Amino acid sequence: MDFNFLKAKQREIRARFPESLALRVHRSLSWLAKSEQCQGDKDSQFIFLWIAFNSAYAQDTEVLRHTESEAFSKFMSKLVELDKDNHLYSLVWSEFSSSIRVLLNNKYVFQPFWDFHNGKISEEEWIKRFNYAKSSANVALSTRQTDSLNTIILQRLYTLRNQLIHGGATWDSSANRDQIRDGVAFLSKLVPIIINIMMDNSQELWGDANYPVVKY
Repeated sequence: MDFNFLKAKQREIRARFPESLALRVHRSLSWLAKSEQCQGDKDSQFIFLWIAFNSAYAQDTEVLRHTESEAFSKFMSKLVELDKDNHLYSLVWSEFSSSIRVLLNNKYVFQPFWDFHNGKISEEEWIKRFNYAKSSANVALSTRQTDSLNTIILQRLYTLRNQLIHGGATWDSSANRDQIRDGVAFLSKLVPIIINIMMDNSQELWGDANYPVVKY
């Protein structure tokens, strides 16, 4: 699934979308299209893919009621439940030996590693959390807890997102090429699946989109 496939599908069935879902899908597709135009610029591609993901899932009230990690978890659980063709599980299996495993072993996208370097926790504590998180990911994979594993991966990518958006990285830096490459590899497959599931389940309550179109 890519932008062209999803856009064609959207044009065919969007008439039955509720307004809020129509806006989410429209926005998410626009950023997915932009990401596909940036094949030679992985930093930009990652940022546009994250915006596409955010366009699909974010809600104003989530910020008030949940941490970002909890919001990811709730959203992924709903998607997995609706994913009758098991696209999300297939993605996890196909990517686990490559981009996912590398991301899970990369300390630079693990927030407690940075908390240690900023003096917030001890070295022993961040290593303990790191090993526990990797163990949890392996258990989630072996027991087909697709939502839990995807949430763990998104937590890593959220740290990478923060590094880029908040100016904690240099454009095209050699210091973060591995995590950027693997983040793009995963998100470029995850985001289209998310959009497709949402379109296939337009009757579900996906919540109001952030910053709705206001007309006076």
